[in-house]
Amino acid sequence: MAIARALANRPRLILADEPTGNLDTATSDEIMTLFTQLNRDTGVTILLVTHENDIAGFAKRLIRFKDGHVVHDGPVAHGAPA
Repeated sequence: MAIARALANRPRLILADEPTGNLDTATSDEIMTLFTQLNRDTGVTILLVTHENDIAGFAKRLIRFKDGHVVHDGPVAHGAPA
């Protein structure tokens, strides 16, 4: 429901903090497919925070932090770098 509310005003940017954190794998994939389609079809930017490598694998760009420092900033490699 929170995702539907976020989309109601056709934002240019969506901030998503662990949007799939409490979901099963199938539902998580559906949400990430929706985000991917929104980005592709409407140009909305989605800034997503996750601890799950499979979810990070949906992204075009990955910025990984460790101990408060950027340790990776670039395209997502297959499987997302660990």
